[in-house]
Amino acid sequence: MLRRRFLMTAVCLVNFSLAMLVTNVLRADPPKNDAIIPVGKEDNEGWMNRHKAMNERVKQGNVDLLLIGDSITHGWEGAGKSVWEKYYTPRNAVNLGIGGDRTQHILWRLDQGNVDGINPKLAVVMIGTNNSGTNTSEQIAEGIEAIITKLREKLPETEVLILGIFPRGPNAEDAKRKVNEGANTLVAASIEDEGDEMVHYLDIGKAFLEEDGTLSKEVMPDLLHLNEASYTTWAEQIESTVAALMGE
Repeated sequence: MLRRRFLMTAVCLVNFSLAMLVTNVLRADPPKNDAIIPVGKEDNEGWMNRHKAMNERVKQGNVDLLLIGDSITHGWEGAGKSVWEKYYTPRNAVNLGIGGDRTQHILWRLDQGNVDGINPKLAVVMIGTNNSGTNTSEQIAEGIEAIITKLREKLPETEVLILGIFPRGPNAEDAKRKVNEGANTLVAASIEDEGDEMVHYLDIGKAFLEEDGTLSKEVMPDLLHLNEASYTTWAEQIESTVAALMGE
């Protein structure tokens, strides 16, 4: 009899423990979306040096146009240099792109001097592809929306043009391309729903693709980064929008 009572008590305790465990799991906060949490790369000397150099540039003033992003934007200083000089140097443009950046790094930089003391006419943003390996479409969209909010707070008189994340990978079945396309759809819908007349969305991705949706290495040599011809495509595709938003 004592043994049976002991076993029944043990079973009850186990069931109670399991119930408490399930309850605690259900009550626990879901993991935070790291795409919306500002983070810098203070331990990366090259990254910090570029960040500081950009801050020094904006302190000089005379900034009418910003291009904000990752290595694809950073590449305007490499493969896209001659195209930049044609389209953007005359517009007092500043390149705020750093290779490897994700949405969270842009958020950190915007809080750490990248746009302090300036009042540009237009900020063009293209970011998110580096999030596609670890974040969902929904999380990336939230990161981009957080960037929009930050820019509107810090640069209330600046028009904001969000570009759809460019296609990557060989074809439409590429996993990261699918994640990016999902984020683009969500961001476009969010901007339309918000109805902020200072925020605009433009997706030029199809300009880089073949009719069947494939991406050629003649367009993006590593199926991600642009060559000079592709930077020309980028500039030409957004030119009329840029000119209109800058009041030209």
